[in-house]
Parts: sequence; C-alpha cells; structure tokens
Amino acid sequence: MPVLAAAGGSGRSTVAGLLGAVLARTAPTVVFDLAPRLASPWPGWTQEPGAGLASVPPDRPLSRSQARAAAARLPGPGGSSWQVLTDHREWSAPPLPAVESPAAWYQLAAVGGWPAVVADTCHPMAHDLVAARTGGGPGLTAAWCALPVSVPVVCAAATGSGMAALQTAMSAAAAEGLPLQRMVVALVATGDGRAPAPVRAGETMLAPRVAAVVRVPYDPDLRARGLRDAARLGSRSVQAAELLVQAVVASARESWGDPLPVAAQPAPVVPIPSRVHPEEKVLLP
Repeated sequence: MPVLAAAGGSGRSTVAGLLGAVLARTAPTVVFDLAPRLASPWPGWTQEPGAGLASVPPDRPLSRSQARAAAARLPGPGGSSWQVLTDHREWSAPPLPAVESPAAWYQLAAVGGWPAVVADTCHPMAHDLVAARTGGGPGLTAAWCALPVSVPVVCAAATGSGMAALQTAMSAAAAEGLPLQRMVVALVATGDGRAPAPVRAGETMLAPRVAAVVRVPYDPDLRARGLRDAARLGSRSVQAAELLVQAVVASARESWGDPLPVAAQPAPVVPIPSRVHPEEKVLLP
C-alpha cells in the first residue's frame, strides 16, 4: 500500500500509521518510512527502535532476521504490534543514500517476509506525474502502482485547498492511465465539525471513479502526540482505520480475486566470486 499525496500536510504519515496499526491484527505488518530523517515524524514516534535503515546494506545480501531486526516495533490497538523501518540516528549523522525505487522497497519487503507492507512516500504525486511525462520516464507514482498486488492510498486534507490538490492529482493520474478504480482516497479532517462544501462536492465527484473514499476524523490526541502509542488510539480513529483496511482489501480482491493470489517474489541477489581477489564478492545487478 503506497500512501501518496499531492501536497504536504495531507496526513500521509498518520494514514500510513493507522493502516499499519490495524493491519497488524491479522498479519505481520511493516511501514516503510521513505522521507529524509530530519523531515520525518517516524523517528520521534518509535519508542523501541530497531537497528534502523543504517543497518540495511543497499549493495549486499540480507537475511530475513536482519531485515526484521532493523525495524522498530510499535504497539497497536487490541494488543497487536507492528513494525516501522526508519532512520532514527542522531540529527548530526550524515544522511543515508536515498533509495527511491519502489522495486527496491518491494524486494526488501520480500526479504523481510512481511505479508502487509505500507510505504509512507514523500514525493508530491501530481508533480511527479507531470515531471515524468515531461522527462519521458515512468515516475515514482506509476512505479508504485505497477508493483504486484499494489493498492494505492491517496491522502488529502479535508479542506478546500486540499480537495483542489487532490482533484488535480487524480486528473493527472487518469491522464497517465493509472488505475484509479483500484485507489482508495483518505480525506483527513483538520478540525471538528462538518466538512466544507467543496470537500463534500469533491467527494461526491470522486466516489464513482475510485475504489472507495474514507473520511479520517479529527483526533486531537493524535494531532498532539502522533503515533507514539497507537495502542491508545481513539475509537473514531480506529474505526476510520478499519474502514481504510476494509476498502484496501476489497479493492485488492476486486482486482485480483478472492482469495488473493500469492504475490510475485523478486529474484534473489546472488553473490559470485570476484576475479580481482579471491576473498572479495560482487553482486549481480
């Protein structure tokens, strides 16, 4: 589940965390944090950090136990627990090399053996689509949508400007032939009360084009504390998370059948002896 958004402040990380916390009730679940360390909320939300992204070598074979040990463990509602793979080193540590390729993250998920994977992306969706069309490349959004058994979750703030950004992003996605009928839209409330008229109108227009539109209510405790203790989520937030998960599963079954097929496994990277030195190893691309 790549969690996407057209603009910042769309509740992307919150929605990713809600998905992870509720999915963990039924299957081992991980959230991949794709944002740069100093721009991400996840390092501050992880109370039991694992070895972190710094322990995952991008150019060497990795075992399942190493992948699992790298991810932090967070409590979830109902006594469940879920994992988050993020970079929680000190702020002064040098940045890790950016890994943007969705295929690389998919391979890491396969190595770790997580049946449910949520990717908290950080790129602006509409800008990525237009830039990819201009540059002639596939773009990150299209690459995430093309992964096996991928159900994109598109977030937007439940405001007039948030809905405008969402509509632009969905128009760009439709122009590129992306599977709107498989996407789930999460409208994240920024305050109590009834949603503004532009949001209600936009929701009505979007509903027939996507798999589902789910409203995520305003939760003052979640806004203040984040997901430091997802085991204490409010009932309305848990209910919204359950609706999101149900919409994702229904979309997947509508697209690929029930029961869902086994997802494709990427080929393993096999070390071979180097001709330069007998003790060195190189990796097949």
